[in-house]
Amino acid sequence: MRESQLMALKIPKTAMAVTIDIGEANNIHPSNKQDVGKRLALAALGAVYYRRIPYSGPIYAGMSSEKGKIRIKFNHVDGGLVAKDSSALKGFAIAGADRKFVIAQARIENDTVLVWSDEIPSPVAVRYAWANNPICNLYNKAGLPASPFRTDDWPVSTINSR
Repeated sequence: MRESQLMALKIPKTAMAVTIDIGEANNIHPSNKQDVGKRLALAALGAVYYRRIPYSGPIYAGMSSEKGKIRIKFNHVDGGLVAKDSSALKGFAIAGADRKFVIAQARIENDTVLVWSDEIPSPVAVRYAWANNPICNLYNKAGLPASPFRTDDWPVSTINSR
C-alpha cells in the first residue's frame, strides 16, 4: 500500500502525507486526526498551492554503491536529516545479490544516509521501514518523517502477510 502511494507522486500536483509515526500499530485509522490533518494541509499548501514551505518528509531519490556500503539520496531534506529521539537510525535493511535482507546499520552524512552490514560485503539493495509496523526514525529538520522505500524492484510476496 505505501509503495503504491509513493508511486502516485509521479502524477502532477500530488503529494503524500506520511503518517507512519502517528497512530496505533493495530489500527489503520489513527485516533490522532489533528496531526494527520496538519500534514495533509502542509502537503496541499506545498504541492498544489506552491507555498515555499517544508511539506514532505524525506523521499528516496537515488542510491550509489561505495566500498561495501550504499549511500541513499533524498528529496525534501529541508534543513537536513535527523534521527528522531535517538542517535542511531532505525528501520534500515540491506541485501546482496541473493536478495536476503538483514538489519542494517545506517548513519546520516550531510543530506544522505550511508547504509551497511558486516553480513553483506557486496550490497545491492536497501529497504527502509519495509514492514507492517516498522520501528523507524528518519526525519527532516522540519519534523516530517521519511517515507518508507525500497531501492530494488524485486517481486514482493504477499502470501500470508496478514
